[in-house]
Amino acid sequence: MKDMKRSTGRNILRNIVLIILCLIMCFPFFMMLSTSLKSYTEIKSPVFHLFPERIRWENYVELFQSGRWGRYFLNSFTITAISTAAAVIINSMAGYAFARLHFKGRDTLFGIALLGMIVPAQVTMLPAYVIMKYIPFAGGNNIFGMGGSGLLNTTQGLILIYLSGAFGVFLFRQFMLNFPDSLDDASRIDGLSRFGTYVRIYMPLSKPAIATMVVLRATATWNDYIWPLLMTQKDKFYTVQLALSRFRSESGNEWQYTMAATAVIILPIIILFLFLQKYFIEGIATTGLKD
Repeated sequence: MKDMKRSTGRNILRNIVLIILCLIMCFPFFMMLSTSLKSYTEIKSPVFHLFPERIRWENYVELFQSGRWGRYFLNSFTITAISTAAAVIINSMAGYAFARLHFKGRDTLFGIALLGMIVPAQVTMLPAYVIMKYIPFAGGNNIFGMGGSGLLNTTQGLILIYLSGAFGVFLFRQFMLNFPDSLDDASRIDGLSRFGTYVRIYMPLSKPAIATMVVLRATATWNDYIWPLLMTQKDKFYTVQLALSRFRSESGNEWQYTMAATAVIILPIIILFLFLQKYFIEGIATTGLKD
């Protein structure tokens, strides 16, 4: 009986702590939404109001009337969707090869691939920019990569950097190691090729890993600011993060519009996570169970 009471007490205490931490984490989001629905006068008032005195939905309408936000969202959606889909395909194929195929030097190559997880993205960003600018036969460049702008100010230049990564290869490789060898034997008996086995068996069974990759890659791409800043100087190629930064500098201290823009920008990622959270949590929990 005493052990049961102690266990109940620990559970209650744990739940209270978790609720407090949840409220602390959610408070900045609440303040963002609250500020986005206030008037400029109320925000500048010396008296702080936790809730808006009058909800101003027109802040969102005025926000979208103040710039080419439709274009910026389309740019971000295009870049995020294409790069995420390509990253899933490329990383899953590499992960499948490292997990299920047996070839000379496999583990060595995998170790080399993992070196990409050690090197910070900021280190490779400048070399990647130089490659994009001087890539031959792109943007007016000649065979030596001179004379033009390369892939600067292009959608392709914004997408290519996100197509693959060491973490994605590691994620799929570790996940696919959990499958029994009998799957490969059964696929060979059925006459499936290696590629057919990958498409028809391993990819359908890898939904948790795919969901994890989609959430992480889409979030990183959607929220990226530095790479689009380097690659784009034209307004028509701006992503929502660049547009938000410029809008913040142009709107001055009108925080209601800045917070409204921020709320709209984070909404797609929240929706994506809510749809995929079941598979995402399962993918994180099961990846790496087998060495």
